Amino acid sequence: MRSWVQVHTWTSLVSMIFLLMLCLTGLPLIFHDEINHLLADEIAAPPMPADTPVLPLDRLIASARQQQPEQHVLFVSLKAAEPLVVVAMSPTAIPVPGQLHRLTVDARTGAVLGDEAPHQDVMDVILRIHRDMFTGLPGELFLGLIGLVFAASIVSGVVVYWPFMRRLQFGTVRDRSRRLKWLDLHNLLGIVTVSWTLVVGLTGTVNTLAVPLSDLWRAQTMPALLAPYQGRPLAEAASVEAAVDAVRAAYPDRLVASVTMPTATRFGSPQHVIVWTKGRTPFTARMFTPVLVDARDSTKMIAPAFAWYLRALQVSRPLHFGDYGGLPLKIIWALLDVITIIVLCSGLYLWIAKRWGGRRASSRVVARAAAAVSP
Repeated sequence: MRSWVQVHTWTSLVSMIFLLMLCLTGLPLIFHDEINHLLADEIAAPPMPADTPVLPLDRLIASARQQQPEQHVLFVSLKAAEPLVVVAMSPTAIPVPGQLHRLTVDARTGAVLGDEAPHQDVMDVILRIHRDMFTGLPGELFLGLIGLVFAASIVSGVVVYWPFMRRLQFGTVRDRSRRLKWLDLHNLLGIVTVSWTLVVGLTGTVNTLAVPLSDLWRAQTMPALLAPYQGRPLAEAASVEAAVDAVRAAYPDRLVASVTMPTATRFGSPQHVIVWTKGRTPFTARMFTPVLVDARDSTKMIAPAFAWYLRALQVSRPLHFGDYGGLPLKIIWALLDVITIIVLCSGLYLWIAKRWGGRRASSRVVARAAAAVSP
């Protein structure tokens, strides 16, 4: 038991600062959409009759190209709640960080409603801190390691809690001293939220592996699929609308989320339009599947199998952020986040109080010994 106490103490101390940072930055990220709606001047679709038909995607892309004729169209995102599409454009065929423009186009009229120029708002900064502390992939992997240390802290805390609370009724908070009161609160809040903290900690660790896991799947799957097309020039899509219609007919149980135009970069194909689909439920809406459609013949489609580890990654995202159950679930996630902050701070206080109390007790013993031997 002493060994388990040591494991719990030091794994908690090692991960403490980073966990506090993750909890504090994660709190506003839970309400990312609501905060963006309040702070940002979002582009909304003008009011029109609900049965107004939408234009083909090719017409909408052409409208964006007329607005920015020198730009290259990289991908098109379809808004789920509004009749809007977002056409992402870049000065070069290979996207350059910080130079991506997003033109919002009314799907019913083809009018360009606005140009979202590259910028970084407050929520973007908070997300970067939470994701990698502005250090890129090394920062992500480091935070993933911290997540594993945190999981060890949780498991060891449960082991320590079990014999400690055998003589007390569940929920007891003793008031004999401040340290004892905080010890009981720390144990109570920790055991109540143990399942949630373990799930969020482990799913956060899985999320930090997004880049290497995606690169691994791409390296294992895409070369064989794209080998016949390597070295060919970029194909001009005959009809993006036809590609999307073909995917909708083949996969009626899924929604089309976005379309990637033919590209020579690592996330696409030079001869295919990649149609990204997602599930229809709030939970499966985070599970994306690509379908490669021949740019010149929409009847030719390739649906590469997704590896199990990418499915695990996609499942971990809604579980981590709690954004698949609407505002009520977000509020529950936020309350559990605040409780976790209290558990972390109380654990730090208990460690400091124990060390400080031990030093004071040692000082008193030394003082009494000195007084006993003095003449």
